[in-house]
Amino acid sequence: MGELPLHGWENFYVILGSSAAALTGLTFIVITISSGEGGSFANSPSARLLGLRAFITPIAVHFCAALWLSVLLSVPGLTVTSLAFCLGITGVVGMTYCARVIGWMMKALVNYKPFVDDWIWNAFLPTSAYLCVLVVALILPTHTLLSLYLVAAVTVLLLFIGIHNAWDVVAWITTERHARKYQRRDTGGSPDSEGSGAPR
Repeated sequence: MGELPLHGWENFYVILGSSAAALTGLTFIVITISSGEGGSFANSPSARLLGLRAFITPIAVHFCAALWLSVLLSVPGLTVTSLAFCLGITGVVGMTYCARVIGWMMKALVNYKPFVDDWIWNAFLPTSAYLCVLVVALILPTHTLLSLYLVAAVTVLLLFIGIHNAWDVVAWITTERHARKYQRRDTGGSPDSEGSGAPR
């Protein structure tokens, strides 16, 4: 099939891709801050690892997905068939990963009970985004223009999911650190003798 009508989308994906790349780098700072908090995730190393997998690593994954889609839509000479194939693979991989994240969140219930907001931003919206990518791959040959706008919307959504979740993690770490500091001051306990029980 012929080339895609991508004229006019160049600046959009340059801006979006640059933002995703920069925010991916900032995610590593979030992870560094998190690891430096000692026992702020939970008391056991396994719970901290589970919190990392369920709540922090997906942030980088969604940023990288937005970057990947931006790069993909910027490839010269891209055809409908090649784009549909790549989007289909992206959708399947993304949904599979989201299923694993939901599994990790379910396991985290032992130490931390996610709020409704956690389920929406960490499970529902990412899964819906990758499902939309898969649907776009199927309708691309017959609804090309609509598909291009849907891919753009999904890419922006993934970027905002990452931003929201990164802010949520940083805010939680900050408030948890202060709460633990005041708790230690009131009880006279050591930093390692207490834990919030939350995995993130």
